[in-house]
Amino acid sequence: MPRLSDKTRADRRQHILTSAWGCFSRNGFHATSMDDVIAATGMSSSAVYRYFRSKDDLIDASADEALALVRDIFVRLLDEQPAPSPGQTLAIIVSELHGRTQHPDYDLTRLALQTWAEAVRRPLLAARTRALYHDTRELLATLTARWKTDGHLPADADSDAAAAVVFALMHGLLVCHHLGADVALSELTRGIGALGAGLGGN
Repeated sequence: MPRLSDKTRADRRQHILTSAWGCFSRNGFHATSMDDVIAATGMSSSAVYRYFRSKDDLIDASADEALALVRDIFVRLLDEQPAPSPGQTLAIIVSELHGRTQHPDYDLTRLALQTWAEAVRRPLLAARTRALYHDTRELLATLTARWKTDGHLPADADSDAAAAVVFALMHGLLVCHHLGADVALSELTRGIGALGAGLGGN
């Protein structure tokens, strides 16, 4: 049997993973079986188990990818010169959230919600999730510090606190999308402005 190239192995692994995303998006982590995933891949069970030994392995890999995609938003933003303004950043976050729901076979935002619940149940996944979120917060803090340098925030603004608010907003938008109603960018910016005015004296 010919040896598989690194690219072929990577492609097969990704095919299994995206097939699992479809199953997890429709039925959730716990209602999806390995047999469901194997059927979705069109591969043999031995081929699938060669890449993922268990459903937990698939869940962990799915969680890592979904969370890393959030972190990578800010990696891309920090590569831009000049850095996007706060308003531009909010627009990008809203657009990214919408884009993650549009794939015909899976919805990565559903996986994010499930990952939070799974992380509460599994300490090792919780630790990995915290590490990825810590990286994201660090990137966000770098971005908000640039906002001060570029004059988008007052010189005495707490850039770490600004990063915390943007981080919380991202996750709140995701919950609103699935369990409430989408918050439009215009509504979001008006609301933040109103809160800023109301909190200015405190």
